Amino acid sequence: MSVARDRGPISRLSVDEAARLWHEASDDELRELALAARARWHEPDRATYMVMRIVNYTNVCVAQCDYCAFYVLPNEAGGYVLDRGEVFAKIDELLELGGDLVAFNGGFNPKLPLAFYCDLFASVRGRYGERVEFYALTVAEFVYLADRAGLSHAEAATRLRDAGVHWVTGGGSEILTEDFRKRHAKFKYTVAEYLDAQRAIVESGLQTTATMVIGFDETLEERLEHLQRTRDFQDDCLRDGLDGLFSFLCWTYKPYGTSFGGREISPNEYWRHIALSRIFLDNVKHVRTSVLTQNEDAFRALDYGADDFDLPIEDEVTQKAGARIDLDLEGLLEIPRRLGYRVEYRRAARPSRRNPTLTEGRTGPASTAPASSRR
Repeated sequence: MSVARDRGPISRLSVDEAARLWHEASDDELRELALAARARWHEPDRATYMVMRIVNYTNVCVAQCDYCAFYVLPNEAGGYVLDRGEVFAKIDELLELGGDLVAFNGGFNPKLPLAFYCDLFASVRGRYGERVEFYALTVAEFVYLADRAGLSHAEAATRLRDAGVHWVTGGGSEILTEDFRKRHAKFKYTVAEYLDAQRAIVESGLQTTATMVIGFDETLEERLEHLQRTRDFQDDCLRDGLDGLFSFLCWTYKPYGTSFGGREISPNEYWRHIALSRIFLDNVKHVRTSVLTQNEDAFRALDYGADDFDLPIEDEVTQKAGARIDLDLEGLLEIPRRLGYRVEYRRAARPSRRNPTLTEGRTGPASTAPASSRR
């Protein structure tokens, strides 16, 4: 009997059950379960996307993560901080290409105080208004800046909100286990600090997301611990009437030019992980696939439970580690269309309602019955 059908109706996938699925389920079985989970939230043949630019405002960082090929230390050659004119030029180019989402991402630059960021974000909001939405910082950068400013997470979130910020995204999580942090990012935050900061971000009225990066040396147990922490965080937010996590995005480690090195995982391993994430994260509406790190292979993840993606036009962090960006956006969109999906553009505006509900109610997990096939 197949693993999927042997499990029968379930109330929620446990970590042990998830591990069993990973080891024993075939690709088709995982895909079947993931599409059933996806159908609880979304129309089976619909996928949404955004066109975005990641603006790397500085490459100076003291975190010294061994999986990063982007950073330079303070006072080393090659360090930079973009001025306002350079930032605006990048945003203007994005608008010309039809995009309207900017993600600011840099590093832990000790020469840039929180006030620098508040002024930058206020100037972007003042210049572009609602024509552009922006992801102001990652949670990792937020923790660093709050600590440097001597502010609580709640106080720092309020300052960003007052500067016109709507989003602080879940970047910088990679793998949310303490052992992983000790191996690869020992100068970063702890897992507890990260989640405490993200909770304060949500409580302040800002929007946030969950992210994950796989393909380092993490174990299956560490991957599942990350997913468990993500699901628990969302449970707590929803229980308390908070918006919680808008989406979950997983991308893959690029090893080129990093001190850690290693190799890239296969597209199939990525697709299977997307499927397992979609099944396990039964309280997160959107599961996104990474065109930035998977390129054309990213769209097959729609068949494994993903429902959303973005088309990036720039990201120095991953490009320096080997990511390839394709600016033929219409050509990229033809790939999911050939797979049978209706692709629809969406804006990353502030969600208009709290706690979105499932298509058929948010109680219980996905059915194990096969989702309707498009092909």
